[in-house]
Amino acid sequence: MTVRLYDTTLRDGTQREGLSLSVDDKLKIARALDRLGVSYVEGGWPGSNPKDAEFFRRIREAPLARARIAAFGSTRRPGIGCEDDASLRALVEADTPVVTLVGKTSTLHVDRILETSRDENLRMIEESVAFFKRLGREVVYDAEHFFDGVRLDPAYALETLGAAAAAGADWLVLCDTNGGELPEAVAERVAEARSRFAVPVGIHPHNDAGLAVANALAAVRAGCAQVQGTVNGYGERCGNLDLVPLAATLELKLGVRALPAGGLARLTEVSRMVAAIANQHPDPHAPYVGRSAFAHKGGIHVAAIAKLPASYQHVDPSTVGNEMRVVVSEVAGRRNVRLRAEALGLDAGGAEAAVLQRIKELEHQGFQFEAAEGSFEMLLRRAAPEYQAPFAMEDFTVLVEKRGASPSRAQATVRIRVGDEMMHTAAEGDGPVNALDRAARKALLPHYPALAEVHLVDYKVRIVDEHLGTAARPRVIIESARGAERWSTVGCSENIIEASWMALCDGLELPLLRDAGDQPCFSASSSRCFRSMPQR
Repeated sequence: MTVRLYDTTLRDGTQREGLSLSVDDKLKIARALDRLGVSYVEGGWPGSNPKDAEFFRRIREAPLARARIAAFGSTRRPGIGCEDDASLRALVEADTPVVTLVGKTSTLHVDRILETSRDENLRMIEESVAFFKRLGREVVYDAEHFFDGVRLDPAYALETLGAAAAAGADWLVLCDTNGGELPEAVAERVAEARSRFAVPVGIHPHNDAGLAVANALAAVRAGCAQVQGTVNGYGERCGNLDLVPLAATLELKLGVRALPAGGLARLTEVSRMVAAIANQHPDPHAPYVGRSAFAHKGGIHVAAIAKLPASYQHVDPSTVGNEMRVVVSEVAGRRNVRLRAEALGLDAGGAEAAVLQRIKELEHQGFQFEAAEGSFEMLLRRAAPEYQAPFAMEDFTVLVEKRGASPSRAQATVRIRVGDEMMHTAAEGDGPVNALDRAARKALLPHYPALAEVHLVDYKVRIVDEHLGTAARPRVIIESARGAERWSTVGCSENIIEASWMALCDGLELPLLRDAGDQPCFSASSSRCFRSMPQR
């Protein structure tokens, strides 16, 4: 059995609060969906805005390889002919092979929202579908508020489907527009629609009750052959059905294929790519594709997956393009430390117990190493018997000045020791952390020129003990980068500047130790071994 995936990220997905896509964004996503292997890509509502009209024009110039492009619109307005309806004319001009028409199913919406007669609504559905069938289009009929409509007047709700079917609709899609239906009711209504009409049935669930995936699975089991949704579940209110976990669950759990061979392995890539284009943070806990979807933290769990990964994983992460991760924290065990060290290409050297104990002590103070793998790596490296620091940050002073309407200014002075040499430098910055970073680099660059390639790219603050108010301990996470290389480091203190100083020190030392490679020692009495190393 196969199911056709109908993606509406470019239309329904953009109704998510805070999400907006340019025409170029929509074209990039459409091509990514085409490579993934979805059957339909709904490009938008050409009668609603110039952006969607431009999208349809440009997609015609470079058609998709596999997916069929659909344009979305509503049935004609009451009291006018299809040829005179501006919205339908815009659908014609979009010149897509597929037209999706939404019509009213619920008597509540016919009577009080559309404010027309029930007979006129049936004529609107039938005539609009027939209009596009005469033009040779594949017509998908979306029965809006179908499940709510059945509760109010089941006979009329089915009559609206009959009007679309009689006019030649290629699909009858049952929409859970308010997102509040239950799986057993969905299955029952799908089965009833299939028994009454020869037209294939589809499902369009929203996620307001958190049941969109469950409802789609129930619909497929009852015979639905098309499922409409969005990547990452983007959509209005609580979102639409998320096609990502649906596709994976259908194939891996039910043996129902929704993507071509190899498509599942691209799910993680496409999910994160669409999030990046849409300027949305990927959900780290998203099923199948989240960064934490196969992350293991508890010591007992990690001990088990080291022997048998399937012991705590419902599928192989690689089947969906993801990977297993071992997270180190205060609830970890020694095996967490060892496996994480191996993932970093390091040998824990028997120091697992000591490193784990240090992690527990620091996390009790407010540190957290799950999102600061750079600082975890520093704990490992500092536990090595041969470790000696390439530099020592002795002390610092930070001054922040604000005079009248002029912008505030920050100045930092630092004392840093490299071998036997003590440097005392000062620098100004846009803020206290920026000033600290500049002052530290000013001291270190003559000894370690490779640090010129290291940049701070992100800075986050989290309050650990919120109930303490201004006396709470801030936790600072700094992300640093060198080309494509990324690492995050952590600091925690009652003083946010000191917490930043801690994270900054780890972030500057780590690339030097990585550059040292297999050198037998990191000499605090001489920096020559670092100077002579090739720069990345």
